[in-house]
Parts: sequence; C-alpha cells; structure tokens
Amino acid sequence: MAVAHRVCFVAGFLFILLLPGCEARIHKLTLKNEIRHTIDLNDFGFYANGTLDVHLYSLRVPDTQVDFSKYPVGFSLSRSRVNGVLSYTAEELKTCLLTQNSTNDEPLIRFLINIKKQSVNVIAVGKQDNILMAKEKVEADKDQEKVKRASEQQSKNQDKSAEHQELADKRSDDKKPEQAVQNPKAELVNVTGTFNLSSRHHVTLDLDKNGSAYSFSFRMRFGSEAEGLYSLKFHYCRNSDPGFNKPYSFAVEVTEKNPHGYLSAAEIPLPRLYLYMAGVFFIAALVWVYNLMKHSYSVFKIHWLMAALAFTKSTSLVFHSINYYFINTEGHPIEGWAVMYYITHLLKGALLFITLALIGTGWAFVKYILSDKEKKIFMIVIPLQVLANVAYIIIESTEEGSSEYYVWKEILFLVDLICCGAILFPVVWSIRHLQEASSTDGKAAMNLEKLKLFRHYYVMIVCYIYFTRIIAILLKFTMPFQWQWCYEFLVEVSTLIFFVLTGYKFRPASNNPYLQLPQDEDDVENDEVVTESGALEGISKVKKTSNGRDRQKESTL
Repeated sequence: MAVAHRVCFVAGFLFILLLPGCEARIHKLTLKNEIRHTIDLNDFGFYANGTLDVHLYSLRVPDTQVDFSKYPVGFSLSRSRVNGVLSYTAEELKTCLLTQNSTNDEPLIRFLINIKKQSVNVIAVGKQDNILMAKEKVEADKDQEKVKRASEQQSKNQDKSAEHQELADKRSDDKKPEQAVQNPKAELVNVTGTFNLSSRHHVTLDLDKNGSAYSFSFRMRFGSEAEGLYSLKFHYCRNSDPGFNKPYSFAVEVTEKNPHGYLSAAEIPLPRLYLYMAGVFFIAALVWVYNLMKHSYSVFKIHWLMAALAFTKSTSLVFHSINYYFINTEGHPIEGWAVMYYITHLLKGALLFITLALIGTGWAFVKYILSDKEKKIFMIVIPLQVLANVAYIIIESTEEGSSEYYVWKEILFLVDLICCGAILFPVVWSIRHLQEASSTDGKAAMNLEKLKLFRHYYVMIVCYIYFTRIIAILLKFTMPFQWQWCYEFLVEVSTLIFFVLTGYKFRPASNNPYLQLPQDEDDVENDEVVTESGALEGISKVKKTSNGRDRQKESTL
C-alpha cells in the first residue's frame, strides 16, 4: 500500500505540471516540422447563432513554388453525416478533401490558401445557412480606376452654367464622403465584410505576409438550418502523395462558442448531470454507512473501503461538474478546481479496481492473506490505473491536433482494457476453488451457495464492463449530436446500479452466505467435535461463524 501511495503522489504531481497546458474550448495549437497531410483540429456541436473563430498565425511552407491548384493548402469545415461517426467514406479519405468534389448536400466549406497570390479562396458547397465574417481581398487597380472616374465626373460638373454651380458644388460635396467609403486608398485594399454563404458560394479573402510567414483569420456564424456536429481540419495535400513528407509549421487559435457558453451542444447538460449524480451517489454512500453501523458486528475492512469508494465517486463528480461550469463560462478550467477533480478521479479509479479485485479474492470476508498470484494482480492493476489516469489528464490537456494526443488515447484504451481483464482473474480463481472445495469437504451446500454468489458477481462485472465500454459508446454514435450527453448519463447510471448490486450481494448481514464460511481449517475441525458419551451431556459447543462474534449453543448428543 505504501507503494500505491507513492505512485498516487507522483501522479498528482504530474497532473499539476500538465494542467497549465489545458486550454479547453479556446484552443491554441503550435506545430513545427509537421508532416501529416491532414490534422483534425477539433469537433464541436453548434446550435443556431453559434460562432467559430479561427486565427492562423505564422504559416510556413517549405516550397512556395508548388502548384497550389493541384496540391492546395488550407482548412475544411464539414458537418458530419452520421453524428460524428463518419464524415466521409473510405474512398474519400484516401484523397485530400480540398481537391474533392462534394457528392452530397452536407455543408462543406473549403479555405484554399494561395501563397503566390496571397489570397484565400473560400468555396462553400452543399446546403448552407452560415454567415462568414472576414477580410475580403479587393483589387487595388480597380479602386484607382473608380477614383479616377469620379474625379473626371466632378470636373465636368464644374463646367456647367452658373445657375447650376451651387447645386453642382453641393452634389460634389455629398459624393466625397461616399467615395471615401466605397473607394479606400490604394494601400488599404482589404475590406472586412460579412458574406451570406447561402447566396454567395465563393469569396476571396486576404492573406497577410510577414517575412516568410502567412496569416489570416475568419469568423463563422451558424444559422438554424446549419446546426450540427462540425469538424475543423487543416490540410497540406502535397504530403498526401506517397513518398512526400515535406515539413511545414503553423500556429492556430480556435474559439468555439454556443449562444449560452463555450460548451459543445452535447456537453451543455453535463454540469447539472454530474451534480445530480453526485447527490445520488452521496445519498447511496450515507445509506451504506448507516447499514454498516446497524450491523457493526459483521462489518469488515472491505465494507469501509466500499464506503470510501462511494464517497470518492461523489466528490469526483462534484469537482467534474465545477470544472465544466468554468469551462462553459470562461472557456477554460480554473486550475485549482481542475487539480482537485483530477486527484479525486485518480483516487476513484484506483479504489474501484482495488475494491473489485479484493472482493473477488475474498479478502477480509473469509481470509486475511492474499496468495502470491493475487498479489501480482494488484502489482499490475495499481500502476496501470495510475498510468490510465495520467493518460487521461494528458488527453484532456493536449490539443486534438497534436500527434501525441492520439498516442495517449490509444494507451488509455489499452490500459483500461487490461485493467478490466485483470480484475476478472481473482473471481475466476475463487470460482474454481469453490468448485473443487464443494466436491471434497463436508460443507458442499455452503460452498455451492458461495459459488452461486461468485458467479453472479462475475456476471455483474462482465455486464458492467461490456455496457460502459461498448454498448454506451455505440449508443453515443447513433444518437443526434445534441443528445450525445446521454452516453455519460448511461455510464453513470450503470455505475450506480453496479455499486448498489455489489453492496447488496456483499452486505454485512448474518444470513449472507458469503459471511457464513469458517475462516480456516481449524474452525472446521472444532465445529465437528461431537460426542456420544453421557459424561459430556449438557455441555454446549461454541460455533464460530465467519465474523467470530456470533455464539450458538447446541446440545450434544
């Protein structure tokens, strides 16, 4: 246990170090010497009047002489076809999205960066109900021609008759401010405009240049018919061809917001959901503690460990709710609350797997010493749980577009799978041991009752793992984007049901078959001391149960 405490302390220290990099819904990503041809920047569910702000800074490409019409560089903003499962078919994923022709009515907006012309071509396809706000690129020569024509027209008006001179001067004065607005100076050829993409499907934006770096920005506002789950990606199509790995660099800041906060559509109900579920787990923990106090004569250490797990789960949900509240209002978590959430999340995960494994081995119920192979299980599960929580915090604090994000996501999935499989081994070993014991000793009926209980416990663990890791995820992918929070609801409800059933099966009660077995072989031999001698008539025998406290008198034969 001392090793576990040290590991938890190290993990908590790592959480504090990694947390400052978390930007939540205000994403800042800097990539240097990147070679991937497609980078998934983020997925977000937008309601009507939701906004997306993208600022691209210091884009540097290795070869400015490349044919950008054949190998474009830029962003794509697309709405998922099936609620985030697959935005494109497998054939479409083989080629660069910026060079494809849309084959459906789903909204797709391409931002094609042309380094040579220092412009960004915006092409909108599909059914659009979006408003684009950006700095449009205007030809300087056309502005100069407009100014020249206006000055010629003004000189002609001055040659008119004297009676119309005053009227002509007044018209000339009225035209000057209008021309100043419509025709800016030659060096200010960029106009910030608002474009309705439902009627205008092609817009040319300005691309700023600072040395060898390029930058531009835009804002997108979504209409009522454009609600959905959107994916923002960056593409460097030259590297999509086999054998081409040209490094490029850029920095981007992405801010996504819905009308009432920074949370995605599927995350808006989560703060209240976690708070309500925290209250339910807290009430369940209080009921469990009351039951322990009521049956104190048959309470073991494992029962108090189960109570600690329930309280830790409730506390973790409270901090999780607070964390989401600040993300929704501020766009990023408050470090202090986030650290508390990650610490309680670590403790909850470690306590969960340790408690399940201890119940499976029968520790404290029927024995106080673990076998060597059972100790090895704990030596595997505890460090893996710490690694899983470290992977979780790294995923939370790392931008989705970074390459290490997917590495740690795979590590988390693999480690969680190993832990789920590891806690089943003690239960299987106990079932096998009881099957052998029920056919050899004289208490087959009692062993069969306990065997039945262990089989139920095994089925409960398998169903819990299967539902929370597979079924709930499949339901998430099939739900509409605004209802995907139901995935979290199903996971929390299934966890509550699993906790309640486990507590009921292994509750501290004298009639629980799990608590009626003797603790060692000496007790079995002492219980079988029976005499037919009349000299011992009237002497009572003490029968020890598993808790060592109940006494029962029986008359000898």
